[in-house]
Amino acid sequence: MAMLRRSLDFIYRAAGGLAALFILAIVVLVFAQVGLNLADKIWAALTGQGVGLTIPSYADFTGFFLAASSFLALAYALRAGGHIRVTLLIGRMPKGPRRLTEICVVTIALAMSAYATWYLGLLVLESLEYGDRSPGMVSVPLWIVQMPVLLGLAILTLALFDELVGLLAGRAPSWDGKGENLLSE
Repeated sequence: MAMLRRSLDFIYRAAGGLAALFILAIVVLVFAQVGLNLADKIWAALTGQGVGLTIPSYADFTGFFLAASSFLALAYALRAGGHIRVTLLIGRMPKGPRRLTEICVVTIALAMSAYATWYLGLLVLESLEYGDRSPGMVSVPLWIVQMPVLLGLAILTLALFDELVGLLAGRAPSWDGKGENLLSE
């Protein structure tokens, strides 16, 4: 059981690490484009005409990277207590009804996440089958762009299932006591 727990925690941390790498890629890409814009302005000031230095489809790629980082971070954020939770009502409940409410909420979230994962998986297969590509100067097969989003949703579904099993076994939720008092600190 401890091996399974370590494996699951590794998966959640790895997805969070991949999300961070995609954020870093956004920073590098935007920084490079700003540098090219600056170089073009300097060249235009010196020669009277700009060269038009640009990274093709950089805005598209930053959007792809943002989607990847957002979805890959979901499970890690869930386990770390980073999701916004409205605890105004549940925080005032006695322990029994609170546990039941958390089980119901996690079950609903699991169903929604599993549904989204399934249909995004079908979308990836469809994009692969039809050879769908992104618009723009650099055309990328859409299944490549969609895969990190699918992976992030699948890992979130796994994390929600993990939470539900833990709650049903009587354990406290992984987010319990994490991130709830951020505004009062």
